[in-house]
Amino acid sequence: MVASADRIVTAERTVHASASSLFVLLADPARHVEWGRRDNLASAAEGQTITAAGDTFEVNLVSGVTTVNTVVEFVQDRRIAWVPAPKGEDPSGQLWRWELMPSSAGTRVRHTYDWTHLTGERRLIRALALTAEDLRRSVDGVALAALDS
Repeated sequence: MVASADRIVTAERTVHASASSLFVLLADPARHVEWGRRDNLASAAEGQTITAAGDTFEVNLVSGVTTVNTVVEFVQDRRIAWVPAPKGEDPSGQLWRWELMPSSAGTRVRHTYDWTHLTGERRLIRALALTAEDLRRSVDGVALAALDS
C-alpha cells in the first residue's frame, strides 16, 4: 500500500513568460499534446477552450481511450485543475493541477498529479510509474510552447 503523501507528485520551475500567456496554453486542450506526456496524449479537438470550473473537454490517449476531463478548479491566469475519466465512466480518483505564481523573475509554474483517491490495480501501477521528472518535462514543454506563441 502506498501512503497518501506519496500519491502526490509535483514539479515546478520559473518560466520567463507571463502567467496569462501560460494560462492560454493550459486552457486549450488541443495544445496539451504539444507539451504533455507524449507517451500518453494523442490528440484533442480544437475549440474546447476551458473558461470555468465545470467545463469538460475530451482527450484521446495513445491507448485508444478517450477521456472526459471535468474542470474542478479554475482561477483565471492562476490555477486550473481537472479530473479525468474514460468516456462513459466515473472519474477514477486522479487530479491534474497547474498553478501559476507571477514573480519579478517570471512565473513560477507548479504541475501536480494527485492520485490520492485512485482505484483500480492497473491504474495504480501506471500512477506509481509517473515521476516528478515526467511532470517536469511537461512544465518544460509549456515553457517552450509559451516562447513559440
